[in-house]
Amino acid sequence: MSRLRTRVRPPAALALPALLAVAFLLLPLVGILSRTQWGELGTHLGSPGVEEALKLSLLVSFWALGLSLLLGVPLAWLLARVEFKGKAFVRSLVLLPMVLPPTVGGVALLLGFGRRGLLGPWLEGTFGITLPFHTSGAVVAATFVAMPFLVISLEGALGGLKRSYEETAASLGATPVRVFFTVTLPMVAPGLIAGAALTWARALGEFGATITFAGNLPGTTQTLPLQVYLLLQDSPEAATSVSLLLLAIAMGVLIALRGRWTGTPGAGTSAKGATTVAGEVAEPLAPVAPATTHRDGGPNEGRWPLHAEVTGFNRLTLDAGPGTTIAVVGENGAGKTTLLRALLGLTPRAHATLRLGDTDVTALPPHRRQVAWVPQDGALFPHLSALANTAYGLRARRVPRAAARAQAQEWLDRLGVGHLARRKPAQLSGGQAQRVALARALAARPRLLLLDEPLAALDQTTRARVRHTLRTHLAGFGGVCLIVTHDPVEAVSLADRVLVLADGQTLQDAPPAEVTRHPRSPWVARMLGRNAWPGTATAEGLRLAGGGRLVVPEALPEGSEALAIIAPEAVSVHRTRPDGSPRNVWPGTVREVTAVGSRLRVLVASAEAPDLVAEITPEAAAELGVVDGAEVWTSVKATEVTIVRL
Repeated sequence: MSRLRTRVRPPAALALPALLAVAFLLLPLVGILSRTQWGELGTHLGSPGVEEALKLSLLVSFWALGLSLLLGVPLAWLLARVEFKGKAFVRSLVLLPMVLPPTVGGVALLLGFGRRGLLGPWLEGTFGITLPFHTSGAVVAATFVAMPFLVISLEGALGGLKRSYEETAASLGATPVRVFFTVTLPMVAPGLIAGAALTWARALGEFGATITFAGNLPGTTQTLPLQVYLLLQDSPEAATSVSLLLLAIAMGVLIALRGRWTGTPGAGTSAKGATTVAGEVAEPLAPVAPATTHRDGGPNEGRWPLHAEVTGFNRLTLDAGPGTTIAVVGENGAGKTTLLRALLGLTPRAHATLRLGDTDVTALPPHRRQVAWVPQDGALFPHLSALANTAYGLRARRVPRAAARAQAQEWLDRLGVGHLARRKPAQLSGGQAQRVALARALAARPRLLLLDEPLAALDQTTRARVRHTLRTHLAGFGGVCLIVTHDPVEAVSLADRVLVLADGQTLQDAPPAEVTRHPRSPWVARMLGRNAWPGTATAEGLRLAGGGRLVVPEALPEGSEALAIIAPEAVSVHRTRPDGSPRNVWPGTVREVTAVGSRLRVLVASAEAPDLVAEITPEAAAELGVVDGAEVWTSVKATEVTIVRL
């Protein structure tokens, strides 16, 4: 069924000026069309003077386009990617030819490159180059007024491109130049094409700067716009025909671009691709091959312990033996991603003195550290197939193409996605894309593997499958792996150690079992599904930071800081105040009831204690009448409270 569209009736105060603006822009074009002598069009355009001017215009415009690409593409990248003093001034210089009167631009070119200009005498004396009244001068004038269109369009496309693609390519061993030509340019191709088309069209129609700087010499600098100017004096009908030709070329360029002035970084998912992705979700996963030693850089090749001293926002020392997997957890803003980026050498917020095995890589750029990074979204290059993505790191390290593709195919096979080698990322499901991203990182032969929430975007079923695959291959990895995660299951099932960060510093670094039993962070305790109440020890128990008092099973030195951990299943819920042994009893109000498996979790808010989560059966909830807003009592035995000294 078609969607009904709501028609918006514009107010007359806006509609009338808008219509007048359209008429104002359209009327001159209608004038050209109405005054063109269609029967004489071929004769006018086929005259020797017009043909000669057209050939010269094409020559000048294409040379101007080439010069704009040579100079403008690096300039656009500089403006989009590098922060430097005077950046606003440089951008103003780029925009200046667009707002400067063309004749003034021609005068400026004369004073800069003319025979009596700043650079002209040196060019003529050293190289014998004279720009004014020469075809090369027409090229310079066209480039001066047209190049800003390319720079602005490409800078906008670069600004919309996520840096994670380029940073991931660098972590795979690609030099900055290789990253630019193999990742950046292909992904901003729409913006580059749009800018190039506009630049060519503007160069083709240039008049003012050309006639002022290069003159109007037939066969040398007399381009088509200058020919129109001369024809207006002797043959207005022919001038109209040539103007129609230029108008048709300009409109053709604009229609072909369809408004894509800044391009669209990346690759969208076509309808076919979307259908494929949807179909992949239910597709049985291919078997996962076990991790084995490979003659060309398999997972067991080499052993690389890690030593890192991080300063700046993050302040910690990290040591790990080869084959260690560390889960990095903490609240948002704790410094987890900053730690990974510091190890990569990609952030000024923190600096890492990093040693991998016997090699100090601190002074090396990211592409030479052999530290592979898998960001949360995978950052698969959308213009490359799964096989080419996986082989990217090997090719960056100068492995021959055939060997790189063979090794990439083996890694895809190991992770159960070898049958998808020819597909582009847009044709992969979330789980498949994550497997390809992991295969790409492992195939690059890293000494340190960094995974930033690699499973966060997956559904529960796919996450369990990919987690099994990841655990299988990390078991044979000879370096150290750091995994940023918010999932306690990932932390417990994948990691040998859990590193808890708070404000950029180590709050706890211990095996998962120890962190589970004695979490030193309220956030980690809550992540594990437990109630966590910080407080200060007193003679009566623990004075809670959120208000209230808690009786604990052991006496603590008065004034010491501690964290009380209470499991949800240890909390009892009553409709009336309970009698008997519980020494911790609070009245409260049910604020939320959620299902967790076959049990219910009940959030109870109280004026006498912090919010408390209890876990009960559905039968008990029905018997007690536990619903949102119900008044209840909660109790916790002192022996059910675990105390962690802070």
